[in-house]
Amino acid sequence: MTAGFSVREVRGPEDREACFVVRREVFVVEQRVPQEIEYDRYDETAVHVLAVREDGLPLGTGRLIHGEDAVGKTGADTSVGSLGRLAVTKAARGLGVGVALVHAIEDAARARGLSAVDLHAQTQALGFYERLGYEAYGPEFQDAGIPHRSMRRAL
Repeated sequence: MTAGFSVREVRGPEDREACFVVRREVFVVEQRVPQEIEYDRYDETAVHVLAVREDGLPLGTGRLIHGEDAVGKTGADTSVGSLGRLAVTKAARGLGVGVALVHAIEDAARARGLSAVDLHAQTQALGFYERLGYEAYGPEFQDAGIPHRSMRRAL
């Protein structure tokens, strides 16, 4: 438990739906990402993490794609996981939820024997990830009409 919230790996259908509710609020509604590209085949096999307030209200989510599923996102190295779909509700921003979610995803990666985590950061979030030890590489690119950069952190 951290500052009135906790973070856990998704435990069942209710947790998973709570993750999707947060993603819908942040990406589809707030950032206008088309719903048809927000949810993908990786949602079935990814490790999802969920931050919830003490009363159960979902505050944030993220996911880790690993193994063969991560190869298309991180290169040919199956020892590198892909952190993605990190989303924190407007009401929970500034409370440390995003940091706690990243740490939980890194813990999940370590537990699965991964050596590093890659991610595609919105350029406005580069500083957030840099403070957590991620380094940007490669050129800026567009994803869902939003500028991004690739980043990686060795575990």
